[in-house]
Amino acid sequence: MENCGISRWDCPSKINKQLKELTNQPIWEVNDDYYEGDILKYYDEKCSQSKEIYEEAQKYIPGGVQHNLAFNKPFPVCFSKAEGAYLYDKDGNQYIDFLQAGGPTILGSNYPVIRDAVIDLLQTCGPVTGLLHEAELLIAKQINHCMPNVEMFRMLGSGTESVMAAIRISRIATGHKRIIKIGGGYHGWSDQMVYGLKIPGSRNLLESHGIPRKCFALTDEVRPNDLNMLEGFLRINRLKGGTACVIVEPVGPESGTRPVAAEYNKGVRSLCDKYGALMVFDEVVTGFRVALSGAQGYFDVVPDLTVFGKIVAGGYPSAGGVGGKKEYAGLMAAGVATGKHRAYVGGTLAANPLSALAGYTAIKEIERTNACEIAGRAGDRLTDGLKDLLARYELPFVAYNQGSIVHLECTGAMSYDFSSYLFVKSALGLLKYQDIMTERKDSMERMGAAYMANGIVTLAGSRLYTSMADTDEIIDEALNRFEEVFKHVVKTDKCSGKQA
Repeated sequence: MENCGISRWDCPSKINKQLKELTNQPIWEVNDDYYEGDILKYYDEKCSQSKEIYEEAQKYIPGGVQHNLAFNKPFPVCFSKAEGAYLYDKDGNQYIDFLQAGGPTILGSNYPVIRDAVIDLLQTCGPVTGLLHEAELLIAKQINHCMPNVEMFRMLGSGTESVMAAIRISRIATGHKRIIKIGGGYHGWSDQMVYGLKIPGSRNLLESHGIPRKCFALTDEVRPNDLNMLEGFLRINRLKGGTACVIVEPVGPESGTRPVAAEYNKGVRSLCDKYGALMVFDEVVTGFRVALSGAQGYFDVVPDLTVFGKIVAGGYPSAGGVGGKKEYAGLMAAGVATGKHRAYVGGTLAANPLSALAGYTAIKEIERTNACEIAGRAGDRLTDGLKDLLARYELPFVAYNQGSIVHLECTGAMSYDFSSYLFVKSALGLLKYQDIMTERKDSMERMGAAYMANGIVTLAGSRLYTSMADTDEIIDEALNRFEEVFKHVVKTDKCSGKQA
């Protein structure tokens, strides 16, 4: 496939077996002497300006940061410059950036071609008018060019909003009420979707504070990679008003943290057709990353609706959108649609000229440069190098990738699964292992701090995104830095004797 970033697809059973073996062991992490004598020393001596900013920020910002990804142990590092494969903090320290803003910058940070287009726009039109701009058409046409299944596209402000719109469209199109998500998947933070986050079977027991239980009355979650359980819920839902849609992250929940079989998505497509539900692909992460044609192109599956975010705005704000077949995407309202049977969606800054133009320019550049394939090769090289290091140092950590989405599981904190038809069974399993998961999460963040102190920015110490800017030399230097951390990893007595 042209401009595809995935060169291989690992067997999920093999990965899950490795993760099971990892969580059946006590925690392995950097030793106390190294953590306290080197890692914390780095933060204290080399990141003093970051610490000062964070301490003041706590007076004005809840938690001291405005974004969930920004908080890291022992305190958030404050960054002031982003360029290509690198980030620079307020103290001038350079880092290899494997966060890439959480995934949006597959071309590399602050990509000059996009930046120049945006600057030109700012000098003429400005970032927003509230009225029609040609860039809205340009990005919609470009997405359709890359993903023919997306016949119509509506740009919105975020992935969260776009999921809300997709669900609303699905209910109108099918006349059904219920929605099914895959356990552990992340589809934004709207009330009905903060359910079964991170850990399959966790339902509304982990992250759903401040949300009335009734908000989840029409939401179901099923075990990842389990078509039998999915069909079971689809069958049951026939007696409960029907299933409006099944929403999936096509590489697996939480950006492939829970990988699925290569044929899984085709199985979901078949079941949706059988039970009259729409299939919604959440391509917020995978769109224009795993392939120019998205995960739907890679898996050769035609979803009814596709949700976009991140790369769709080229690394600029207001990154979101939903599109699909005309018969479904056309159900969104435009303008004043009083009395019409349409899904009401909108937003003052949705499809603003700046974000629409940045997204259009980014997608054109991804196509021109073959960025998906280049970033995917970097992901392969990084993953293979990590596997070699883990074998050399006899560490039980698990490394695998879906192209430029790389996973490095050092504690298995998110690999638990309490999926069940019965709420009580899920709740009891979660209660039994909650302390263990918390301890493993703390250790994962400790490892993330060690990586950061060695000049590597990751997502919570367990996920890394590669970009077109990651040359072989940069990947090899990153592996040298990972090796420096792995030299100091030891088996602890934490979670000793506690089986997963």
